[in-house]
Amino acid sequence: MTRHQAGRGSAGSGPVRTPDAQQGDQRLLRRKVGRADLSAVRDIRRAVREFLGPWPHAGAVDVAELLTSELVTNALVHTDDGAIVTVTAEERRLRVEVRDFVPALPTPHAPSDDDGTHGRGLLLVQALADAWGVHEHDLGKAVWFELGDGTAPRP
Repeated sequence: MTRHQAGRGSAGSGPVRTPDAQQGDQRLLRRKVGRADLSAVRDIRRAVREFLGPWPHAGAVDVAELLTSELVTNALVHTDDGAIVTVTAEERRLRVEVRDFVPALPTPHAPSDDDGTHGRGLLLVQALADAWGVHEHDLGKAVWFELGDGTAPRP
């Protein structure tokens, strides 16, 4: 089952690197993040920025880096397992998926003033991504978002 929501608007404790791939005009980055390893969020941000360096839509790189870190943080804070981050870059589209192994589905909610900086990640994804959603797996789910180059029609 897939739930879609269109929105506008190494070694050690770090991420484990798996080989990046390229097929035609599509490039792929995949990283595994260890359980409760919040320090890996910084490493994932850096890996996404380096991976997207040649992507021709530089303004979207900052957004992709921010939204990826929000989804990775959510996966690590709200689950007891690690996560797998997959970034697919094409000429006009970028897709990021963060898969965890807990079936509970995330829902954006308006945080209260008492929440500090917590509870805003999915609201950012909803506001800044061209599309986003949740794909359920037999074991867990993948929360994803897409960014385009601004010329593709919106979903």
